[in-house]
Amino acid sequence: MYKDGEKERRPAVFWRETQALLLASKSAGRRLALSQAALPFEVLPAEIDERAVERRVIRDGGGPDAVVLALSRAKALKISKDHPGRLVVGADQAGSLDGQIFGKPADLAAAKRQLAALSGRSHRLHSGFALARGEEILFEAVAHADLSMRRLDDAFIEAYLAAVGDLALNSAGAYQIEGLGAHLFEKIAGDHWTILGLPLLELLAALRREGALFG
Repeated sequence: MYKDGEKERRPAVFWRETQALLLASKSAGRRLALSQAALPFEVLPAEIDERAVERRVIRDGGGPDAVVLALSRAKALKISKDHPGRLVVGADQAGSLDGQIFGKPADLAAAKRQLAALSGRSHRLHSGFALARGEEILFEAVAHADLSMRRLDDAFIEAYLAAVGDLALNSAGAYQIEGLGAHLFEKIAGDHWTILGLPLLELLAALRREGALFG
């Protein structure tokens, strides 16, 4: 796991900036997405009151797309304030089922309830990001993936949670599709990176427009 401020060591291929991208998130999935694209980055998680931002957006009538974009902006701007010359990406992800938003479970009991609610049904993941520099949002986007979970009985849910432990608390839906979470699903519509929590193709396009990437 990357510590705060730690740099990704994989050689950059097309990066044109003199300094690495700042990732305002500690998500393992987002680190994996950036690593797969050979982008140099440093992890600087933004400490914000996520639930307060979420409540404000929902109170104002916003849905899951608005929630993840508001959180992405808040994270990017928080880190950009202290690093004005650097490119910063903030990101967030939420799930929705029957019009209701859900996020990371608070504990393993909540994870069990969340998986039981998703069992045998299809839900949507909303993954957003905001790219900032100099306390200004340069670009933002949200992408979706639709996932159909197979029917799970209580015994399997308990076995799954025993196997993954607290990792179940790190993502909306209590799963990481790149790991044991793959065993939960029967059908997926959406790109791999959106499921990981970062719409990578949209981010790469934004970085090219800013001149940060060759091509």
